[in-house]
Amino acid sequence: MSEGLDLVSQLEEEWRLALFAKDETRLRALIHPDFQLVGVRGDGPVSLDLDAWISALANMDVVDLDVSVTHVCRVRGTIVATVDARWSVRYMGQTIQERVLLSDVWVECEEGWKVLRRHSSPLSCE
Repeated sequence: MSEGLDLVSQLEEEWRLALFAKDETRLRALIHPDFQLVGVRGDGPVSLDLDAWISALANMDVVDLDVSVTHVCRVRGTIVATVDARWSVRYMGQTIQERVLLSDVWVECEEGWKVLRRHSSPLSCE
């Protein structure tokens, strides 16, 4: 598990830094073209593809983001990671703070590791 944990922790940190920088080129290098973000919110499920997620990012300012990879399972060229994340963002004029449990599916491609799926579920901010 350590090899996968170290790898995913590094990838998540690269993603984190690219978010702060709004570096679309770096984000697209880390995220698979067939990416889907599925989230559970109070008003129901949300699903975004890569282009919709990148567009939403243009309206966000990430104030703070802390991620902790808590578990990984690697089977050949696939890693499923559980990530505890807390973030604060300014989005369309308001500040949003939340804590979420993420399930990320990373796949090994010719260009390196890319996240293919991300499931996000809210957690208590405590």
